[in-house]
Amino acid sequence: MSSPISDATDSAVYKTLLESTKAIPWKIDWATMKFAYIGPQIEALLGWTPESWVSVEDWATRMHPEDRDWVVNFCVSQSQSGVDHEADYRALTKDGDYVWIRDVVHVARNEQGEVEALIGFMFDISERKKTEQELIKLQKELETLSYQDGLTGVANRRMLDSILDVEWLNARRNRQPLSVLLIDIDYFKQYNDRYGHLQGDDCLRSIAQTLDTVASRPRDFLARFGGEEFMLVLPETDGKAAHAVADRCRQAILKLQIPHAASDASQLVSISVGVASIIPDHECELAEFIESADRKLYQAKLEGRDRVVA
Repeated sequence: MSSPISDATDSAVYKTLLESTKAIPWKIDWATMKFAYIGPQIEALLGWTPESWVSVEDWATRMHPEDRDWVVNFCVSQSQSGVDHEADYRALTKDGDYVWIRDVVHVARNEQGEVEALIGFMFDISERKKTEQELIKLQKELETLSYQDGLTGVANRRMLDSILDVEWLNARRNRQPLSVLLIDIDYFKQYNDRYGHLQGDDCLRSIAQTLDTVASRPRDFLARFGGEEFMLVLPETDGKAAHAVADRCRQAILKLQIPHAASDASQLVSISVGVASIIPDHECELAEFIESADRKLYQAKLEGRDRVVA
């Protein structure tokens, strides 16, 4: 049987251990919803003295407004059910800043199984959250890069294939026309040979940016198809309208006035465009549709380039 002295000694030891950790211990009496205890470390972290933590209202009001409702509702419902739980939220400091906290909660019951108290620890997880946010940002950047052509900045072939699949299904389901323009820079190999690859890269970038401005509607989509070829996807666009867009693309490139002394089509950099349009049904294949645009582009080249063939 323990003595009062040993009990007091044990309590002092436990208190010293609790207050020497970086985690902030606390206890709330369930019947009164008041703090029975909170560690002095709370003042070093948030600036609020332990004495200022009187009830759960102080806990709730010292929480970021965007976090408050869901955290309070979650913690109350879990506590009422007698379920141990944890929650991450931003806690308000006395200086008006916010610190990310992870609250780990144990629901203590009496002999009758009724909730008697909530006992928990607050952990400062600001650095962890900062790292998580940096990783999320990096992941988004990598995701963007994985769908972006590194040279021209427009979408790459991987993204194009995804968009084509979606727009093909939409057109087939809604019985709407779909058009694509397959665009090739005329005599681009000769341009590189004459002006060098660095200037060739600049030329590709200028053309990509110009074509992207012609694709003006929200769902119009430009991507680098490969090499010096681009594809412009035009949802809900019939053949006549697609031809008009293709001609605008051709005129826009000529207006760039990029010299090309090695071209047999023009003294300026020009493009050839193959146009394919369809209202697909279940008998149609996307690959055949793209091949039809490729055939039209090939025909444009045979006819002398710097032209649109639909």
